[in-house]
Amino acid sequence: MVIDMNDASLTTLAQIQEFLAGTADVVFTSTADEAARYRFIAGVLRRFDYPGLARSEKGLLRRYLARTTGYSRPQLTRLIRQHRQYGASQRYAAPTAGFRRRYSDEDVALLAEVDSLHGTLSGPTTRVLLERALHLYGDERFARLATISVSHLHNLRQLTAYRSVRRHWTKTRPTPVRIGLRKPPRPEGRPGFIRIDSVHQGDQDGCKGLLSPRRGRLSPSGSSSPPPSASARPYCPPCKACSRASPSRSSASTPITAPSTSITPSPSCSTSSTSN
Repeated sequence: MVIDMNDASLTTLAQIQEFLAGTADVVFTSTADEAARYRFIAGVLRRFDYPGLARSEKGLLRRYLARTTGYSRPQLTRLIRQHRQYGASQRYAAPTAGFRRRYSDEDVALLAEVDSLHGTLSGPTTRVLLERALHLYGDERFARLATISVSHLHNLRQLTAYRSVRRHWTKTRPTPVRIGLRKPPRPEGRPGFIRIDSVHQGDQDGCKGLLSPRRGRLSPSGSSSPPPSASARPYCPPCKACSRASPSRSSASTPITAPSTSITPSPSCSTSSTSN
């Protein structure tokens, strides 16, 4: 059963409140089309002067419109805002003279054919091919594609019409990463390369070992000069801590003597021997 409601007699907010309280258990289903409901909302807003109402009164009128029209709260908010901005609530419709497509489905299929023949080249290269097809070979099918920009050419390649004709995948090219690779420098015949190595003798019982730098100038062939002799290396006198911790050193028959040249001992060893 369909009942038509005429709310022209509802002219005060008190009547609206009584209507909502009396129809709390009644479910309204609108059978009118969208245009009729939009006109009904616009008429109610004008009748009660919606912009001049208080906040609580606006909420009461929103509940009345939601009950009678079946619209949700966000929909009503959008329609009321549209009514306040443009003076009327009307359903949005697509314009009769909308934007026209410049490149048709035939152009997209023609671009896919060109990419298939040439292997999907870069955008600037593909554009040059399209221009040559029109101006050099006189193919009128490329009249629109010859003026396409590089950025829009990539947009056409993302369309469903293009992918339905041609799909192209590029496999991932692995790049070798040399991690932890140690190799001598290659001067390649250029003089002036210096190779510096460090030889650490290790730590023992809290006594730091020697860190002897070895430096040599590389020859154009890539080979370095021989390392310095043992007599020219820095000398560290044995400390008592090292002697006590290493019986093999203390029981050695041949004593260790420093060379004739004056060399300052290592700070760590000198500190250890002084404390002991």
